[in-house]
Amino acid sequence: MKRTPLHALHVELGAKMVEFAGYDMPVQFPLGVMKEHLHTREKAGLFDVSHMGQVVLRSRSADVAQALERLTPANVSGLAEGRQRYALLTNDAGGIEDDFMVANYGDHLFLVVNAARKAEDIARLRAGLEPDVTVKELEGRGLLALQGPAAESVLAELAPGVAEMKFMDVGTYEMEGAEVWVSRSGYTGEDGYEISVPAEAAETLARRLLAHDAVEPIGLGARDSLRLEAGLCLYGHDIDEGTSPVEAALSWAVSKLRRADGARAGGFPGDERILRELAEAAPRMRVGLRPEGRAPMREGVELYAAEDGGQPVGRITSGGFGPTIGGPIAMGYVPAAMTAPGTTLWGDLRGKRRPVMVERLPFTSPGFKR
Repeated sequence: MKRTPLHALHVELGAKMVEFAGYDMPVQFPLGVMKEHLHTREKAGLFDVSHMGQVVLRSRSADVAQALERLTPANVSGLAEGRQRYALLTNDAGGIEDDFMVANYGDHLFLVVNAARKAEDIARLRAGLEPDVTVKELEGRGLLALQGPAAESVLAELAPGVAEMKFMDVGTYEMEGAEVWVSRSGYTGEDGYEISVPAEAAETLARRLLAHDAVEPIGLGARDSLRLEAGLCLYGHDIDEGTSPVEAALSWAVSKLRRADGARAGGFPGDERILRELAEAAPRMRVGLRPEGRAPMREGVELYAAEDGGQPVGRITSGGFGPTIGGPIAMGYVPAAMTAPGTTLWGDLRGKRRPVMVERLPFTSPGFKR
C-alpha cells in the first residue's frame, strides 16, 4: 500500500489504519469516531487527505478553461482568478465519471480529484486535453483539511490573510517556512480549509496545527459520517458512471451558461441526456432518508413502497448513524414520484421491513463563510 507524508505521525498518534484507495489511511484515532465527529462540528478537526489526486493544467496552445469544458458541464471559463468550483467529469452517456474541485490560480488551473478515480481521471484529462494543455500530476505534495468552526482562528495564527477568505476562495500563503495553496472549502459541511503543502513540510505543519487546543486528528470514519450529515456524495456509492447529475441532485453543477450551449457542437459529454432530464425530470432522484428507530440502514438496503409485498422501488447508497443528528440517517435513490419530504418508504433490514421517511438534504445546516 502507498503511504501519505503523514503516515508516521498517524502511527505515532495511535491511529487504527486501514486500506483505502490503495493507501494505508487512519480510519480513527484514540478519541473514537463519535467524539471525532462531534469535535469537528464543535471546534476543529485535522484530516489527512493526501491520497487525493492533485493536478495542474497549463496551456501550451489553447485556453485551458475552454479546453477543460470539453470534459465537464461546469462553467470553467467564468471562474474568476482566486476562486474554486465544484465540477463533474461526465461521459457520453450522461453519467458521472468523477466529481472534483477546480481552482483558478491565474496562470494555471489546479484540480483535486478523488483518490479512487485518480488514475482514470488523469488518463481522461490527458486523452481529452493534450497536447494543447499539459496535464501534470503532483506527486510531491500532501493535502490537509482543517474543518470546523474554530478552523479560521487556528489557521489565521499561521497566516492572518486566510481569515479574509470566503467560501471557495483560493490563495497562496507561507506557513512554517513552506509555500502552501489554500482553499476555503472541505467536505464536512463545516467552515474550513484544504491546504496543499510540499510533502517534506506536511508533518511539520500538521504538528503545528495539532498543537492547538482546539484541534484533534480525525480519521476516515468521522469524515464519512460528517459528509453524510452534510448530504455530500461519495463517488462509487452515491454517484457513479451510470448516474446523471440530475438524478444525483447535482443539477446546480451544470451551469446555466453551459446548459444554453451544451446541445450544440462542442458541448459537453452526455449533454443530450443531461439536458433532457433537466427539462423533463429524471426518473429517479437522490434523497435524504431517516430510518425509524435507532438501527442504521446502510448501503445496499432495498426500499419498498409498502410494508408488505411488491418489488423494490429504490436503494440506499450511503447510511449510518449521524452523531450530530442523534440517530440513523441515509441517502439513496427513489422514483421521482416518491421524493417529497415526509413520504414513507420501507427498508428491508435483516429480513424485516422498517419505515424510512424521505427528508430534505442536508441533515445539518452548512457552516460555510459566504
